[in-house]
Amino acid sequence: MVARQPLIRPERYGFFDKLLFAVFVLFLPPLLASKPGLFGDGDVSWHVAAGRWILQNRAIPTTDPFSFTMAGHPWIAHEWLSEVIYASAFDFAGFAGLAAIVALAVTALHWIVFAHLRKRVGPVATLVSFLALDLILAKFMLARPHVLVWPLLALWTSLLLDYRDKEQVPPLWFALLVTVWTNLHGSFPIAWIVAAPIALDAVMSARWSRPVLLGWLTFGIASVLAMLLNANGLTQLLLPLNILGMKSVYLIQEWNPSSPSISPLFYVVLLGTLAVVMLRGAKLRLGETLLLLFLLGWAFSQIRHQSWLVIVATMVLAPHLTGERAAEPLFPDKRVRRLWAGGALAVVALLALLRLWVPFEPKHSQTTPQQLLAHVPAEMRREAVLNGYNFGGPLILAGIKPYIDGRADMYGDAFVLEWWDIVSGDMPKFDRAVRKYDIRWTLLSPKEPLVKQLDASPQWRRYYSDKVGVIHVRR
Repeated sequence: MVARQPLIRPERYGFFDKLLFAVFVLFLPPLLASKPGLFGDGDVSWHVAAGRWILQNRAIPTTDPFSFTMAGHPWIAHEWLSEVIYASAFDFAGFAGLAAIVALAVTALHWIVFAHLRKRVGPVATLVSFLALDLILAKFMLARPHVLVWPLLALWTSLLLDYRDKEQVPPLWFALLVTVWTNLHGSFPIAWIVAAPIALDAVMSARWSRPVLLGWLTFGIASVLAMLLNANGLTQLLLPLNILGMKSVYLIQEWNPSSPSISPLFYVVLLGTLAVVMLRGAKLRLGETLLLLFLLGWAFSQIRHQSWLVIVATMVLAPHLTGERAAEPLFPDKRVRRLWAGGALAVVALLALLRLWVPFEPKHSQTTPQQLLAHVPAEMRREAVLNGYNFGGPLILAGIKPYIDGRADMYGDAFVLEWWDIVSGDMPKFDRAVRKYDIRWTLLSPKEPLVKQLDASPQWRRYYSDKVGVIHVRR
């Protein structure tokens, strides 16, 4: 096993640190938030619509206000805070507003990661860590609620590690971060998953000291209570478990197991990291090992969990993989440091305003089918439609009630699986749905088998089609 030997940092690394900060914290996030696929998910639209509903009604919905198939059915709007943020941005500046919010969230994430790494590793390790981080996160960079909790996850992990290393117990007020997290996104159980192993390492380092054990236990209880401060109470805490137990979620790609064919970059980064771990002879603490193994297994089980793994692994693992000594403060003088921090915040604000000002119209696609919906006349918009899954969110944002949308937890397994059979060409089930809901038109992807069935049916005629979608109307 090769022992790590700290290296003396040359003075020129000070310039390298500033360059890394400028590139990865100030200028890269707005570029990442301008990528064409930022709106490549139908959920973006219904999240905006939900935020609009909350702002207009000054309340959080408890039943479905959007679809005709589940009208009045109980619905937990558990990501209401994210939806209000996105709706406000969209109403202010359209899709450019959504991109600006994503840019700010990614900037905050990068700033926190940079601050965490700079106290622990040198600039080369920081550069490699950011490259690995962004290679994985780019796939998940969408204008959806999960992006808003990325900086919270990084901050939560960083501060817990800081308190562990200082042999201190986190203050109870710090648990309020979990309250914000719980109302932003349904991934809040990750706060427990991260905190428990770090607490284990802290208690073991203190030789199971009673005060330390009770301190971390009290903080854990405070974190649980903080999660209860949400719009739905205990019901919201059980929602992630209910979603994980659904069979139909595997019809959605992000819920499928990871594989090299779907996410090759994840495996490239993973294999590279494992190689460095073996070459450096990294020695992780027990809690750190358990944490990374759990998140790795989670990422293998479902693609969507890769983002949580790479953020936490960057914070936990990077300091064990480098021989570079951490730097002195980037600006030792406090006054200079405050001036530079203020200047950096001003640059972030300027770039965010620029992102708001520059128009950002997404290309015509199933998740942003503006051209397709423009061909739907007003009278047809009021009639029942059977739609493809990705079209559900855009229909809601356009004021059209869908058959189904991205809220699979509300629709339930039976409904989603039956819809899947219908669009896969099961005509008896389709006919039953037509009679039950009085469906007058359909909006489907050209690749759906049902499209060919409708083309051949004398009861339906093709009304309009393009490369994104096909509209049929009932004769």
